Amino acid sequence: MNRDGRICANAGAWHWVVEWSWRAGWVGGWAGVIGLWLLGAGCAGVAQRGASQPGQTTVSTPLTILPAQLMGNLMVVEVKWDRFGPYRFLIDTGSSVTMITPSLARRYGDEKKPSSAAKVRVAAADGGITELVPVSLRRLQLGEARFDDVAALIYDCAALSAHLGTRIDGVLGFPLFRETRLTMDYPGKRLLLEPARGGPPLPGTTLAFDDRRKTPLISVRLGDRSLVALIDSGSDAFFTLNPLGLAPRFKADPIVGGTVGIMGGERAQRLGRLGETLGLGEERFFEPIVEIADELSAIGGGLLRHFVVTFDQLQDRVTFFRDTRGAIITPARRSGGLSFTKTPAYWRVAGVVPGSPAARAEIQVGDLISRINGEPVAQWNLSRFEALVSAAPDFILTFWVGATETEKRVPVFVLVP
Repeated sequence: MNRDGRICANAGAWHWVVEWSWRAGWVGGWAGVIGLWLLGAGCAGVAQRGASQPGQTTVSTPLTILPAQLMGNLMVVEVKWDRFGPYRFLIDTGSSVTMITPSLARRYGDEKKPSSAAKVRVAAADGGITELVPVSLRRLQLGEARFDDVAALIYDCAALSAHLGTRIDGVLGFPLFRETRLTMDYPGKRLLLEPARGGPPLPGTTLAFDDRRKTPLISVRLGDRSLVALIDSGSDAFFTLNPLGLAPRFKADPIVGGTVGIMGGERAQRLGRLGETLGLGEERFFEPIVEIADELSAIGGGLLRHFVVTFDQLQDRVTFFRDTRGAIITPARRSGGLSFTKTPAYWRVAGVVPGSPAARAEIQVGDLISRINGEPVAQWNLSRFEALVSAAPDFILTFWVGATETEKRVPVFVLVP
């Protein structure tokens, strides 16, 4: 989603940060999967409902079930349909386009068939301008579901791969699934695909969505006020709130959290705990922790992971189902006070939370980290580091200082009670 609210060739709006929670940051962080800052006419090419549809979708069985991994709050599926696989794809309902790596584009791009996707110019983190080139993908297969002539953009997923600790070959946007019924079963860690068909609503809370901009927008409630929110599985956040015109009440006022990196650069997070209830149909979320932003409000993977979520694009409706009832309460947000960008060889400090123990230890932006608790950073993926911060009282970082290494113990603290 564009920062002015237009939903365009967004890959969810990823934050990179390492304490992890995409939009919630790696404090760590990605913000919802790439936050493409679109420039010029690139957005207009994907704004209408009929644009950039898959050329053909074939689901050869009544139900295709694929195991999925939850990396943070992000759903990744691994598939193999040729001798070069397996391929790993992030499922991003907040993205209006599908994005694939250059290597996959070389293997399956159809030079004779132009893509219906428009070129997209984006502002890179270094301040320059780069262009994402469209491609028509001859084939993309998820189990027994085959997609032919897929309109996509070519994007190097190296940074996302480094963040998640596994190679990512693409980001599958919402329009890819127009001719299927898509179910993201977070508790069961699986993805289900069925041929699109009519029929009565499924059990659970069913809401109509607006996808004229090719991403699902629904109405939610904050106390007694209504607002529009994007269902964004490409965001690691629980909920991203644009407070404009809402005057939200807070139990814990928003404070500066981690530094989140997006394609347009880096920015500081603001996190707080609401003093009122967030409503999603019949579901209630009591005083949730939210990220404050000036973009469209969004439901992220932190909320979605409590549900089996089914998208029916044929009838423009989404169903949220869970076995239990009662309000969902978000726990306190723990933090190491640091945000990172990652490579296999080292992590670089991208941000330090003001006033945190890490700041008092004089850890600075740009410092390079080679080990965590004595182990090389290459052995620390997203899930493992997230588990460490959620449970440990502290951890030890080893820093490169010239040609030598030095250690500092970093206490974990409660960022948002």
